[in-house]
Order: sequence, then structure tokens, then C-alpha cells
Amino acid sequence: MRTFLRDYDLIRIAKRCSLALFSFFAFASLSFAQSPPYGVFPDARPPYYRVRYDASKTEGELAFPVNYTIWIPPGTTKLRGVVVHQHGCGEGSCMSGLTGAYDLHWQALAAKYDCALLAPAYEQPQDADCQLWCDPRNGSAKAFQKCLKDLGEMSGHEELAELPWALWGHSGGGHWAGGMTLMFPEKTVAAWLRSGVPLLSEDATRPSIKPHGIPPAALTVPICCNLGTQEGYTIKDSRFAGVWPSNETFFNSLRSQGGLVGLAIDPKSSHECGNQRYLAIAWLDSCLQLRLPLEPAGKLRPADSDKSYLANHQTIDFSSGSNFSANRLTASWLPSESVAKAWKEYSTNTEVFDITAPPAPQNIRLEGTRLSWDAVADLESGIAKFQIYRDGEMIGSTPYAGPNKHGREVFQGLSYSDTPLQPLATMSFEVDSKEPGKQSQYRVVSVNTVGLSSD
Repeated sequence: MRTFLRDYDLIRIAKRCSLALFSFFAFASLSFAQSPPYGVFPDARPPYYRVRYDASKTEGELAFPVNYTIWIPPGTTKLRGVVVHQHGCGEGSCMSGLTGAYDLHWQALAAKYDCALLAPAYEQPQDADCQLWCDPRNGSAKAFQKCLKDLGEMSGHEELAELPWALWGHSGGGHWAGGMTLMFPEKTVAAWLRSGVPLLSEDATRPSIKPHGIPPAALTVPICCNLGTQEGYTIKDSRFAGVWPSNETFFNSLRSQGGLVGLAIDPKSSHECGNQRYLAIAWLDSCLQLRLPLEPAGKLRPADSDKSYLANHQTIDFSSGSNFSANRLTASWLPSESVAKAWKEYSTNTEVFDITAPPAPQNIRLEGTRLSWDAVADLESGIAKFQIYRDGEMIGSTPYAGPNKHGREVFQGLSYSDTPLQPLATMSFEVDSKEPGKQSQYRVVSVNTVGLSSD
């Protein structure tokens, strides 16, 4: 297992200042003795940084260990925000959080706005009470705020602790992201809640879950509730049939008060994330553009109601807010026309349309028989694979990291919880040996998940 000193390049920290170096050694709460199944995770060299906190026995603090990994867009001098990708409950989902910060598609969203990408991984035992972390009031909010401060010092981006955040959460992670939005609306750019929302009233069948209140400021935060149709929307007797009633209550409670809340039903899936990222990233893209402060330390900007759209999630129709004739307070709020169109496509068959080619790979190099390159993902459709050409002839393509039963095939693979699979796919390809003395020209083409190719 990697140690903290190797993960955070001690020399780099020493160059910043002696005080930061002292602080580095003074983090008494940091620990690195992870236990299976949480002991296997990707490397964390810059632009990745990692911190881990042990479980606490103090009331009001986090009862589970937690591992936070952050990605800082290379070359960014001043960050503007943090995109958070939060997994759900249980060992499988918690383990998936270990690769969340390495997702090329989510990195493309973060990089567009000079934001960091943060992925927590709570080390919850399989049968433990998920509420001990997915309710932010049980210590996870404090741990999250602490990690931003510590990771800011480690990365040289002290502004991290003060930045606003855009939240994505799945299942229990949706409960957490929604809870954080209700607790810290002034810090939340937007929240995407996949298959999980916080409760707003007591539930006798789930007494361990404490309800949240709705502060007026939370009604100004864009929120999208997203779930699979098999989670009680059309299939009423499934394992996850309770997801729809809780989402319906959450949506109606906020929307009836004018909250900026939308509802997106996945017509194909159950509790797995499916193809939701192709709408979630587009939705968060629009919200980040609308709301991020234009000046350092500025306040979040209000969403522009003149550009918003309203939609009927039953008929899958939408129109501009000024032209919507039905009951506005039962309609889904959407931030822009482009998102409204993507929402309709997603609600119909999850196949969000895209006509833009992905960026071309860069820095192609050959070392012996190993060809490697660098690439960033297509913001709209990510990366499905790379095709390799030699002297104008295609000689192969990178394999998928694994078959994706949850949605489109993705270069990095896709877990149940919308994160890359381990071991991480590499941008490399083994080529056949050339004939002695023969010079060849290689070309690498990126192919996105709708089949469009780069130059």
C-alpha cells in the first residue's frame, strides 16, 4: 500500500513553505492502515491527492474511516469550485468511491470551470447503519469540510476550503448530497440526486433516519431528482420500490414552494446508474455556468429564471417558463433549453443526442513496442475507446475495461455506482515489432460513446 509521504510528494510541499511542511506532519488524525476491501485503490500522485481519517468514537463525529481523493486540473492557478461525486451505501458502493476522482468524463466537467473533482470513500462495513455517514449531521459534513482544508494545503490550493461545491450522489449518496444542500444552501451550486433523497418528515418504518427541514435559501439551489422507472415509478413491487415515493414527496415539497427542482425518470433502469451521466453532466454543466461566482470569493449567482424551462415528466413535454401553460409548481424545473432537450431524450430512451466530435489525443509516444498517449474526455459523451493506426491502417483498438450492463460501453468501464473499474484502464497499446530499419507513423483516434471520432 502507498504511504502518505509518497502520495503527497514531500519535496513539493517543502518548497511551498516550512509552515505547510510542519502542518503536513502535524495532521494527527490522518491514518493509512486501511483494511480489506478498502485497501486497494489507485495511485495518488499529483494532480491527485489523498487524505484519510480514522473512525471517531466521539459523539457527533464520523463513526467510519473515510478516504478522500481529489483531482486538480493541471495548470489551474486558482480553483473556482469543487465537483463532488458521492457513492452510495454498502461495501460495493463504498469501494467504488476509490476511483471516482479518476473518471475522465467527470474530470472534463470539472476542468471546464477550473473546479476540483472530489470523491469520498466511506469505509462502511456491509451490515453497518449507512445513516452514520449518509446523514451529514452524523459527522460526514465536518469530515468533508476538514478534507477540503487539508487537501487544499497539500495541493497548494488553500482556496479549496472556501469554494462552493456542485454535488452528485447515488442512493445513500443522494441522501447525503440532498442533506448537504439543505444544510449549506449558500455553498451549493447545484445537486443531482440519483436514487436517493433526504427525508423531510418522520418515517415510522425507518426510525433511525432523522428528517431535514427546508430553509428558504435551499429553494434557490437547482436540484434534480433522478431515479430508475423500476424503482417504484412503474414497477411497484421491486426491491427499490420505495425510492419513488420518497422522491415524489421531496420533489413536491420543494417545488410547491417554488424550489428549482426537476425530476428525470430513467425509462430503462432500476437502482443502477445506467446512462444517467449523459444528462447529469449536461445539467451540472449548465448550473455551473449559471451560478459560479465570476470573481474570487464572490457569492453564488442566482439561476436566471428568464432562461429556465419547465417540463411535464408524465408527458415528457417542455417549454420555456414564460410559455408553460400547466401548473408551474408541479412541473420540473430545468436550467436551459439545451438541458431541456437532453432531458426529453433521456426520459424517452436515455440516448442523449450528441453531434460534437471528441478532442484528439495528444503527446503520442512509442517506447519499444508500447504506444501511449494523453487524452481528455468529450464533455458530452465521454470516451468509449481509442483506435490505433499505423501508416494509415488501423491495427487495433483499446478493449473496453469491462462489459457495461448499466449503460453505454465506456473506456474506463462503469461500476453500478457510476465510477471507473479497477484496475484503471491505461492509455496504451502494444504494437507488433516493426520490420528492421522501417520507420512507421502512428495515429491514435478517440471515439466517444455515441461513436463519433476525433480528428
